[in-house]
Amino acid sequence: MARANASWSEENFSCSICLDVFNSPVSTPCGHNFCRTCITTFWDEQVKYKCPVCNKLFDTRPDLQVNTLFTEMVERFGTSVRVNEQPCVEPAEVPCDFCTGTQLKAVKSCLVCLISYCQTHLEPHQRIAGLKKHRLVEPMDRLEDRMCKKHNQLLELFCQAEQVCVCQFCTESDHKSHPVVSLKEEYEVKMAQLGKIEAEVQQMIQERLNNIQEIKDTVNRSKADADREIADGVHILTALKRCIEKCQDDLNQMVKEKLKSTEKQAEDLIKELEQEIEDLTNRSSEVKKLSHTEDHLHFLQTFRSLKDPPPTRDWTTVEVRPPSYVGNLRRSLDQLEETLNMEMEKLRDAELKRVQKYEVDVTLDPDTAAPQLILSEDGKQVHDGDVVKALPDNPKRFTENIRVLTRQSFSSGRFYFEVQVKDKTAWYVGVARESINRKDLIIATPETGYWTLIYYKDGLVFNDNPSVRLPLRAELQKLGVFVDYDEGLVSFYDVEARVHIYSATGCRFTEPLYPFLSPWPFDYGGNNSAPLIISPVNQTD
Repeated sequence: MARANASWSEENFSCSICLDVFNSPVSTPCGHNFCRTCITTFWDEQVKYKCPVCNKLFDTRPDLQVNTLFTEMVERFGTSVRVNEQPCVEPAEVPCDFCTGTQLKAVKSCLVCLISYCQTHLEPHQRIAGLKKHRLVEPMDRLEDRMCKKHNQLLELFCQAEQVCVCQFCTESDHKSHPVVSLKEEYEVKMAQLGKIEAEVQQMIQERLNNIQEIKDTVNRSKADADREIADGVHILTALKRCIEKCQDDLNQMVKEKLKSTEKQAEDLIKELEQEIEDLTNRSSEVKKLSHTEDHLHFLQTFRSLKDPPPTRDWTTVEVRPPSYVGNLRRSLDQLEETLNMEMEKLRDAELKRVQKYEVDVTLDPDTAAPQLILSEDGKQVHDGDVVKALPDNPKRFTENIRVLTRQSFSSGRFYFEVQVKDKTAWYVGVARESINRKDLIIATPETGYWTLIYYKDGLVFNDNPSVRLPLRAELQKLGVFVDYDEGLVSFYDVEARVHIYSATGCRFTEPLYPFLSPWPFDYGGNNSAPLIISPVNQTD
């Protein structure tokens, strides 16, 4: 029997009226099975009662019987079919909370039970009277979060005053006087705002992508700068090494040649002395031999030739003087210094060319200029007019110090500008931070927010505490100012001489920096009327 039942198909469990799987199957007296609702409705519409399958007529409306065994078989078959037909839950779908093992997709959620059901486990809610009263909605996940904690009701409304979701009972108590709208209405409002938020987020993402690119570009520039610095160092140090080796070779050669000359002189003198010793030794032998003769005639005849010594040099005036090596090393070092200076000049020129690439176009800001200063129309020149003008009060303006800032400021990176100081007897040039005191008489030092080079009758000075006096090789005509904001570096250059003058290192910049100029009073030193001029950079090859 089990094998026979297992082979039955859906047709064996289908009602011949609705053609669907039996729902509450009942049997007629003739033995045919139908859904209770289907056969009841069928007979309600007929005058005579007959079987829809065999057409057997009944005199009276038959009593319908429940075949318990068949009903259980239908239930099992129907459950199996429904389970097989129902889809398994996908990642984005709501699962059935009742399923064990493989979870099926929920078709409804009960707001009373706070449980989601698949089609199979939903059946009691469709059959049992008490469960039929429960409120069923489209499947929802995390049902407990959708219910009001206070009233245990569905959160269907939105309080605009407190920006929270509320239930209907909330609007009659805690949120009674607040503006409340449906979730859908607020959803549409927030959805419109979401587009703006998304645009803002995308803009923030783009800004950060730009920041990443800027950082990568900075690293690439730093790598290029490092490679160039290494190459310059290798070039100069290799040249210096070659020069040192040449100086050493020249010094060794010079000392060896002097030593060789001394050794040759000594060798020649020794040979000459040895020859005289040999001659004198021979004479001494002849004298000894003659002293033993008793032949008076031979003695007297020979004595005449022996009485005079053999010709020799007067060695009292002869000496071997050791060579003097004094000055040889100094002359070699002088030559080395000359070569090093030539290489340093090349390095300085290359350094100036590198910083000149960071040239910025700056113009003077008349709103910051002291009342006695006169600016050119293009904002590139300034000189002392020797007359204090009546100007509108401006918080940006210097009142006690004869100074002027540029319109442009810099808060990162590197920048470079040049100022012509030709024919000036005194001047200030440098950079200043934005928050400097512009109303009182302030000494321009890094402590007060200035990084300044000053020229006056006593020479060239970097204004600090204490000040740094600098050598001035020749008359300075054009000053170059280079700032690396991130590195904390301010450097000054003599542009015409292609010479580095001074660098302030380890500076801490935390706010915008402004280039600034001060032409100094008109009558300082008798004549200081020439203007300070912001000049375009002329990058020579």
